[in-house]
Amino acid sequence: MMNSVHTIAFDADDTLWVNETYFYEAESAFCELFKDELSNEKVSEELFATEMKNLQLYGYGVKGFMLCMIETAGKFSSGRHHASLNRKIIEIGHDLLQKPVELLDSVSETLDQLKGKYRLVVATKGDLLDQERKLKKSGLLDYFHHIEIMSDKKTDDYQKLIRHLDCQPEHFLMVGNSIKSDILPVLETGSYAAHIPYHLTWTHEQHEQKPESERFMELKNFREILDYF
Repeated sequence: MMNSVHTIAFDADDTLWVNETYFYEAESAFCELFKDELSNEKVSEELFATEMKNLQLYGYGVKGFMLCMIETAGKFSSGRHHASLNRKIIEIGHDLLQKPVELLDSVSETLDQLKGKYRLVVATKGDLLDQERKLKKSGLLDYFHHIEIMSDKKTDDYQKLIRHLDCQPEHFLMVGNSIKSDILPVLETGSYAAHIPYHLTWTHEQHEQKPESERFMELKNFREILDYF
């Protein structure tokens, strides 16, 4: 079944390197700004609602997250100490943008064994400049034939990518940590998809039910790809 694959695309955040852990820490720091007045749960709930409201405007990434924190803080502060809060929020965002790129276990070694046998691609969503920065700092660029930084990961987005790569769906495999973004829309194109769970998942990306498809595989870790390819 999988022997028809010759192009393997990888999600980046929480598939190649740590990402959601840093966002979780940033959100915790944001909640801490209101610890004397509001519960962490209330602040996180309002922040998420603001993110969802603005997702079509800001897209995914740190900059949109910063703007949503500022908007959420405005709802809670009622003008009180607003300038001071904004400075602290910007500091949280700047810190997030400067986090080190921490590769997940066995990523380099696995890509090293796949390179030359398959055409390797990055297909990730997020802020263009931030993702380019992380790719450069990761030391992984030389492994990849093509980098696609996507505004979203819907079925038609993957269809465009597959056409751009001059690839047939049955020759394409997507590897990622999000069932919602990396797996389901890829299966809808007629391609293959491999899920590698990460211990943290953003609420927007959570999807409990695993797909039932002969073109889907569940992996325990990144290295396990080599058991199939």
